[in-house]
Amino acid sequence: MAHVLVVDDDPTVSDVVRRYLEQDGCRVRLAADGLAALAAVEEDQPDLVVLDLMMPGLDGLEVCRRLRHRRPDLPVVMLTALGEEADRVVGLEVGADDYVTKPFSPRELVLRVRSVLRRSTPAAEPALLVDGDLTADTGRRIARLGDRPLALTVREFDLLVFLLRNPARAWSRAELLEQVWGWQFGDQSTVTVHVRRLREKIEADPAEPRRILTAWGVGYRYERAHD
Repeated sequence: MAHVLVVDDDPTVSDVVRRYLEQDGCRVRLAADGLAALAAVEEDQPDLVVLDLMMPGLDGLEVCRRLRHRRPDLPVVMLTALGEEADRVVGLEVGADDYVTKPFSPRELVLRVRSVLRRSTPAAEPALLVDGDLTADTGRRIARLGDRPLALTVREFDLLVFLLRNPARAWSRAELLEQVWGWQFGDQSTVTVHVRRLREKIEADPAEPRRILTAWGVGYRYERAHD
């Protein structure tokens, strides 16, 4: 049974989300503010956090930043009442794995949560993917650059694994959105943000990437390192 922490200062929203997640088989704990959320993560070690962006005091962005320092592999699905692309991008920049914009369908949120949880589960048939000094262990969901473990989010790890398994070919943002996120439609800036974040973690110079290259007019392609 997956354990989900729902963080929202609106008790009506929290209760609706809780009921739908429980009906889907999750164990749910609620937190009404950012500080309570951080304490709940330490106490209960949830499998995923549903996190409201706009809260008084410690907002969702700051909570997400702190969670990424403490548990970089903890999946976060962000809720936001802000529909502007810039606001969604900020949430992804600080490490959210997915987002749902208010007003939202509770069923859609459950499906997003289920998708992220499924992708955070170790692979049934583990494999060790190697490209020079970069490795990704799909069984333990651990990536390393040399001897250094990489602090990747769920989606960053999935994106890295997909690119390692499918080098040389140029992939459009729409194709990556479908292959990695499982979305047949959605905001393609999600892909752009995750590529940028992944470059910052695996490239010697993210401004001059050698592995994840931009395929102009198409999207991105992965070039294997030369040993």
